[in-house]
Amino acid sequence: MQHTLEEFIRALRAVDVRVSPAEAIDAARACAVVGYADRTLFKDALCVSLAKSPDEVVRFDATFETFFTRERLSTAPPEAGERQGEDDSDPSQSDAGAEASPLAQMLLKGDAAGLAQAMEEAAQRAGVAEIRLSTQRSRMTRRLLDEMGLAEIEQIIAAARRQVEGRGLAERLDARRKALVAEAQAFVDRQHSLYAAGSAKALREEMLAKKALNADGGIDPVDLAMMQALVRKMAKRLADRYSRRRRVANRGHLDVRKTLRKSMAHGGVPFEIEWKRKKIDKPSIVAICDVSKSVAAAAQFLLTFLYSLNEVVDRMDAFAFSGRLIPVNDILDDYGVENAILKVLQTIGFQQTDYGRALEDFCEQHLDRLDRHTTVIFLGDGRSNFAEPRLDLMHQIQQRSRAVIWLNPEPESYWAQGDSVMHRYERFCHVAKHCNTLGQLERIVEDVLRTYVPH
Repeated sequence: MQHTLEEFIRALRAVDVRVSPAEAIDAARACAVVGYADRTLFKDALCVSLAKSPDEVVRFDATFETFFTRERLSTAPPEAGERQGEDDSDPSQSDAGAEASPLAQMLLKGDAAGLAQAMEEAAQRAGVAEIRLSTQRSRMTRRLLDEMGLAEIEQIIAAARRQVEGRGLAERLDARRKALVAEAQAFVDRQHSLYAAGSAKALREEMLAKKALNADGGIDPVDLAMMQALVRKMAKRLADRYSRRRRVANRGHLDVRKTLRKSMAHGGVPFEIEWKRKKIDKPSIVAICDVSKSVAAAAQFLLTFLYSLNEVVDRMDAFAFSGRLIPVNDILDDYGVENAILKVLQTIGFQQTDYGRALEDFCEQHLDRLDRHTTVIFLGDGRSNFAEPRLDLMHQIQQRSRAVIWLNPEPESYWAQGDSVMHRYERFCHVAKHCNTLGQLERIVEDVLRTYVPH
């Protein structure tokens, strides 16, 4: 049963029910206490041990029913009507060719329990639980049937058909062989739904994480929705990681001197324990995004990413520009990240991109938002339509902030071509990187969070 429980936990992880090793041990101990006889009690014990949220409970219930439900194999014993045409033959003689095959005997007798057990054991030997893609189902089905001994059944059928007295056996066995193949296909389909659904989703997310944000023709609406969900998932993963570091730092280490000093009031007994504390500054981020047509999609994903990091970011101020620059925090709050870019475009869109004018607007109205704890993230291609780039203002921003990071969707080889002034802005940036996929965006934001270390 331990192997079965391990496979069930693997199926839960495939549907995004997070199960830690400690929780798996708790589940095993719970099963040892409640036993397996009462299905409802067994299910409740596992659910309490493994599911930690209402969403996970729903996924747990669906996975439990799929994993532990077994349909009765449709291999009923032969009926009298099936022996038509065999009246002149001796059944004992006609079945003699199948006596040496345990699988053939189970099929002819309609031993559903034996067939179910044989299929489970064969599936374990064939590694059916390792299925990852829908294209593997046919191969896994054949491997499962081969492990059960289907090749031997096919040989028995072929041999019986060559004999007049064996034709009845061949017909009965062939009918049960077809039913067994259908059951094996259903079994493999169930394993695919348990183990491969999560793999397919992970593969899709991996592909979307590498998809260019400024691809020609834009992003398909279906992909866009999945990418937005993926961005929030990435942000949550980073938030959990950073919060974990913060909790460890807050716990600190034993402060022996303070503890001994306080114990003097209690005759040297350390009733009051003092801990050393480490301080972690939460990041303050100012995001300045070009929302012109060429980089609007990348701006939307960056804002989604940063907006989803509220719990680990002390302050996040977002600004957008095409020609003129405006703050967009209120727009994000009122319209949500998904609809914010459209509202911003309605407000300042369809203007000629002017980085110098945007820097003037920021420095005149919002320069006081910068201090030595603030990281400034620019997102844009640096193409200013040959307008004055105002490098002096860029220098002011660099001097007042902790770090300046520029994310450019264009490759570095384009940074000095045409109207691009990216090569001139680059000297005022602590980091200037090509960033055109969600995977690159995640790594860069993680680098920003990592710089805020305990001290």
